[in-house]
Amino acid sequence: MTNSDFHSSGLLLNRRQLLGAMALAAVSAAAPFDAFAQAAAGGSSTAQAIANHFSNVATMQGEFVQFGPRGEQTGGKFFIERPGKLRFNYNDPSPIRVISDGRNVAVGNLKLKTWSLYPLSKTPLSLLLARRINLSDGSVKSVREESDLTTIALGNKTIFGNSTITMMFDPKTYDLRQWTITDNQGKDTSVMVFNVRTGVQFDQKVFRVPYESIPGTAASRD
Repeated sequence: MTNSDFHSSGLLLNRRQLLGAMALAAVSAAAPFDAFAQAAAGGSSTAQAIANHFSNVATMQGEFVQFGPRGEQTGGKFFIERPGKLRFNYNDPSPIRVISDGRNVAVGNLKLKTWSLYPLSKTPLSLLLARRINLSDGSVKSVREESDLTTIALGNKTIFGNSTITMMFDPKTYDLRQWTITDNQGKDTSVMVFNVRTGVQFDQKVFRVPYESIPGTAASRD
């Protein structure tokens, strides 16, 4: 798979790791974590309430528009099942599919019939798909609460380096609106979601990774 395939899939690859991506724009200034942590500890944080609400949404599906670091735009449909499962079907003419089965993230090019595989735990997508988002732990990089948007940036320097995932929520409905992943080079790929439905039941084939088509991955099926 070429670098262009990774850009079009919203999953950026540097020399060591998959950096995933998806939302509308990167977030600039944000409130210091120290001040936020104190608020969260007091149990009165709107941001923690939003995170709890999002964590309690077991399944989601909808449509997305993705903006890449070079301004390229793509769209398609997405499916999420917590914890760890995700699928992105890109609209034609893009041949890209992105599937996470809770263990690995597979990026496929259906035209070339090629797949690349990465451990979910080594990508920022693991934070988006976690069973629970705890804003009192060290993964929180910043929080910004505004009248029309609450923005939460997460990362883990030990695992992801300088890459972060920034999630943006409606502060009134607590709905996820968009997210951005910033890679180690400071490049952003963003995804805005819409027409979202929750509480959907999925056939588990939706999140099936075709290990049989990925050389050397037979053990990953166990």
